[in-house]
Amino acid sequence: MTDFKAENWRSNSRPANYWHNAGEKIQCDLCPRHCELKPGQKGFCQVRGNVEGEMHTFNYGISVQATIENIETEAVNHYRPGSKILSMGNVGCMMACSYCQNWQTSQVKFLNDKNVHHYTPQDVIDLAIENGIEIISWTYNDPVVWQEFVVDTSRLAHANGIKTLYKSALYIEEEPLKELIEVIDIFSVSLKGMDPEMYKKQTKGELQPVLDRIKLIGQTDRHLEISQLVVTDLNDDGEDAAKTAIWMKENLGTHIPLHLVAYHPAFRYTKERTSIETLLKLREIVLEIGLEYCYLGNVYADNVSNTNCKSCNEKLVQRFGLSVEVKAIDNNGNCSNCGTKTPIIEPKMGVSKKIEVPNFQPKRSLTFDWKKEAVNSLHIIVDDKHKDAFLRIERLPVGEVEFLKITAGLERLILSKSNAQELLLSVQIDIDVELDFLPVLDRAHFPVKNASTSSDKYLN
Repeated sequence: MTDFKAENWRSNSRPANYWHNAGEKIQCDLCPRHCELKPGQKGFCQVRGNVEGEMHTFNYGISVQATIENIETEAVNHYRPGSKILSMGNVGCMMACSYCQNWQTSQVKFLNDKNVHHYTPQDVIDLAIENGIEIISWTYNDPVVWQEFVVDTSRLAHANGIKTLYKSALYIEEEPLKELIEVIDIFSVSLKGMDPEMYKKQTKGELQPVLDRIKLIGQTDRHLEISQLVVTDLNDDGEDAAKTAIWMKENLGTHIPLHLVAYHPAFRYTKERTSIETLLKLREIVLEIGLEYCYLGNVYADNVSNTNCKSCNEKLVQRFGLSVEVKAIDNNGNCSNCGTKTPIIEPKMGVSKKIEVPNFQPKRSLTFDWKKEAVNSLHIIVDDKHKDAFLRIERLPVGEVEFLKITAGLERLILSKSNAQELLLSVQIDIDVELDFLPVLDRAHFPVKNASTSSDKYLN
């Protein structure tokens, strides 16, 4: 345990839930780690600690920038395909994965305060409403250690007719999870693997509590999907995927989707990226075991993540990376070819009405070459002091154009390669503010800016 020093954002201290007295110490009951803390000490997560004999949270309302993304970013394919979500990510984490893609914010000792923003629950709701977003996602750094803020804001979201999504490794105790189940509509669980020793060595967590919590969600009416990062030389030989599929079949049923997600080198683990050939092989294993739906994540290719009708094989939803088109589902959620009920929840709710801006006048622009940079997804960043603005997005050489609105208070949105033929992405904004980008290398990756990712050479 480390000493707590109240400085900068860390002075944002308030009483926390889920703890009890343990003699001269207090014990945290939020996650299975059960840190025992003397006064002045922080837990493993670095954002909860003992303040004069009481457990406090130090990250209430502390977040990276709110970002407009797609629900598919969170490995959710069977709930409102194509929906825009407001992604919110905290700082700190109850785990320490060797391949963590967000280590610059999840591991507090590496945190740059420039990446820290302050939000109230009402701020988050207002951003969602102003931008026409109907789902708030708790994501990036694992939201387990953000319990109090997540619960408070999610309750307010429900009061305003907004759905909530929880993207997590689910290293959490049963009681706080039960509290979440009351306020979360969609759970996307990142199951790191099925080998207890690998789990402990590579994530600093334990496997069995995660499996127990997944089973608890599976017993409720909450929407659930599972993803598994396939990491080179750790769990990519097929054995782990088979164990996952068997466990899901026996404990959740065959209808829950499994996403096999390509890893990329990050943090302390730098072996080569997972190949699409490996993922395709593992998907065959999973489907042979009997899972009905297995999708490939972090893969920008045709026919790796479509949803087909189980009765007639009609293509219900077509996906390329994060781009989605609902093809053959009627207003009742049935296959429009044979009438079979589809697995997709509210399939027409994710379709956004196109914005028309007839007198658009660009003030700033940038162009990105997908092939040259070997990146398939970007966070577009607008100066944080901007007013409401419109963005004109053109995809070349096809020439497809769309307009997006981003309100004051929002700085980021995700844009991805939409099909295999797309070569260039052109982005224009109608106000005179700085326009920038950062490459997104993985699902739920929140890139932070540093000198090596400057976009100056792309600006026009």
